[in-house]
Amino acid sequence: MRVLQDAWRYLTDAGSWTGDGGMLELLAQQLLLTAGALALALVLGLPLALWLGHLGRGGFLAVNVSNIGRAIPTFALLALLVTADPWGWTGGHFPGTATLGPFGRGGAATLVALALFALPPIITNAYTAVREVPEDVRAAARGMGMSGAQVFRRAEWPLALPLVASGVRLALVQVWATATIAALVAGPGLGRVITDGFFRTQYGKGIAGAIVVAAVALVLELTAAWVQRAVTPPGTPGARASGARTGESEPSAQAPTVEP
Repeated sequence: MRVLQDAWRYLTDAGSWTGDGGMLELLAQQLLLTAGALALALVLGLPLALWLGHLGRGGFLAVNVSNIGRAIPTFALLALLVTADPWGWTGGHFPGTATLGPFGRGGAATLVALALFALPPIITNAYTAVREVPEDVRAAARGMGMSGAQVFRRAEWPLALPLVASGVRLALVQVWATATIAALVAGPGLGRVITDGFFRTQYGKGIAGAIVVAAVALVLELTAAWVQRAVTPPGTPGARASGARTGESEPSAQAPTVEP
């Protein structure tokens, strides 16, 4: 109880949130770091996964890239990125104990590590989403004389979007929660509050930082779930799943009409 009381006092103290190194500044840093890592992962992984899914090839590559990404501990990768410089180009600090814009020390290393951590759910869901589009939908689109790009844009993408959004949603929450490890390499974010609190035996401060991280993770999850539902076309499997979670009834699924 004493620790929770200390955490509450820290959270309700205006001085904990303002000024240099305050919770608001660290919160903004972690949000920026999360958004940057997620954007990098989307640029690297999403086009490749969608292309492989459209071609119907490369499933082995997509699955194994995802498995490798899950198998490598993010902190171990972060430590390697901070310290490794085999060619001696940067004085032993490649790529990130120097500052990287708003990310501060360790920012580049953390950004790369988190982006790689976000790749597995994005690649897996995007590839699977396109491959699970019914073949009769593709055949109908091709029968109307559509090119490969038109088949993807008008038939595959609308049906794949809910599952793609689900992968991005999962990656977002995972990256946000994992971004606290940036503090271990003097990087940005709320991890500084947590590590500093426990290092100085100010456990209330550490718990307060963890509470803020958990609360923001919940907000991000709810926001991403709303976005996923908003982009899900009525009558698709994703819409039915969303409706089941919220207790709403949905019409029976039908393949969308493919217009030339």
